[in-house]
Amino acid sequence: MFQATRRRLALWYTAITAVLLLLFASGVYLYVRSTLVERIDDTLNHVVEVVERSLVIESVSLGNSKYNQLRVNPEASFRNNADSVEDDRIDLEWFSPNGKLLWSTFSEPLDIPIHANRDGETVRVIRPNSSSDCSDISVDCNYNILLRQVTERVEIGRQVLGYLRVSHPWFEVTKPSHQLIFDLAGGSALMLLSVAASGWFLAGKAMEPVGESYQRLKQFTADASHELRSPIALIQTNVQVALTDLDLTESDNLVDRNYRQQLKVIERLTKRLGKLVNDLLFLARQDSGINKNTFSFCPLDVLLIELVEEQQLLAAEKNISLTLELIEPPISESDFELPDDWFSLRANWEQLVRLFTNLISNALQYTDSTGKVQVELMRLESNHRVSGLRDRYPQLEVKVSDNGVGIPPEALPRLFNRFYRVDPARVHHSSNKHIGADTGSGLGLAIAQAIVEYHHGQIQVESTLNQGTTFTVYLPIIPES
Repeated sequence: MFQATRRRLALWYTAITAVLLLLFASGVYLYVRSTLVERIDDTLNHVVEVVERSLVIESVSLGNSKYNQLRVNPEASFRNNADSVEDDRIDLEWFSPNGKLLWSTFSEPLDIPIHANRDGETVRVIRPNSSSDCSDISVDCNYNILLRQVTERVEIGRQVLGYLRVSHPWFEVTKPSHQLIFDLAGGSALMLLSVAASGWFLAGKAMEPVGESYQRLKQFTADASHELRSPIALIQTNVQVALTDLDLTESDNLVDRNYRQQLKVIERLTKRLGKLVNDLLFLARQDSGINKNTFSFCPLDVLLIELVEEQQLLAAEKNISLTLELIEPPISESDFELPDDWFSLRANWEQLVRLFTNLISNALQYTDSTGKVQVELMRLESNHRVSGLRDRYPQLEVKVSDNGVGIPPEALPRLFNRFYRVDPARVHHSSNKHIGADTGSGLGLAIAQAIVEYHHGQIQVESTLNQGTTFTVYLPIIPES
């Protein structure tokens, strides 16, 4: 129990740290990436300004017009600029006012429409792969290039001289970004491992006082239960002796009758108290691990047959139909004769008797007269799923169903808690007045759950108010090895 709590604490600690690390790493990545993009855009805009200042603008006569038209001489303007930007992996393109490419430092023109954009944009260029054999249809003959571009419209007055487009390879952003992702992932993974180890250690330290208190409480419960057994047994023995003496005297006066009645009340209360002490002692031993793993070959079908026979007398008194059904696999699934140990497993016989006695007794207690209680036993192979998990071993499934008063939905989550009892006032009683009159100590289902967990199984409950309740027990058939 404490190990599970420790794991949950460490897991929560690690999960919260992982979320914080993810937010931090994402923030660092976005900041660095945006900084790289801004730096490239600033560089491109600076190149645009430098090139604009160095443009060679010529005046061209337009025939009979008294006005001359201005135009840019690309060769004179870009020859020196191309040499200066070559080392920075920057390419220049000059377009006419109508978008015709006039000059470019690219070996091949880019098939990208021209439009003014001073803020920068990322474009994808598809280039043919000259090194690939395009006759092979499985080979991609093209490859992609990502470029960061800034396009400036150059104009004097109202006359547009042309468009200047400056490009820079995008890998100068992606390469550092990918390296940053790798570094952040590696650092975060190492940090998470250290946080998980620290969380496990700190959770263990935090659980130590709770564990010690719980151990002292379990030890006190076990000691108190053990010490109470002898006095209760002595009281019960003395009461029985006193009742026997009264019966032998055959006195029938009023004082003796009252005395006998009081002794019977004491005997009944000591029996109930003795059962409570035994239940507490059993749970304390289960919690502390005192009970040894005394498993042996246990035919569960035989055990249930005996229990149903024993409970038939109580069922007959209440006029309740109590039946047992052994469900065998369909013929299509088993073409062979079932072995004798088909419904057998290694278990503690006495504990299973106690488990199913509790469940059947509860079903009989909370079922009206003329009601029905059905016990079903079937074997589930390892390909079945229980609670969403695929089990490694076959399982025996036991269902104890009744059509009694049912359990309120709000009581189901706490049904297996120790000393928890469903409020009788919230259950619609039937005509059987004994229902709710003796609700027990509230330990029966807690003991049932402890026994099931001791056998590495599961217990589930489904109930509908005024329609009935079904308890389902799954017990794995684990090999002796």
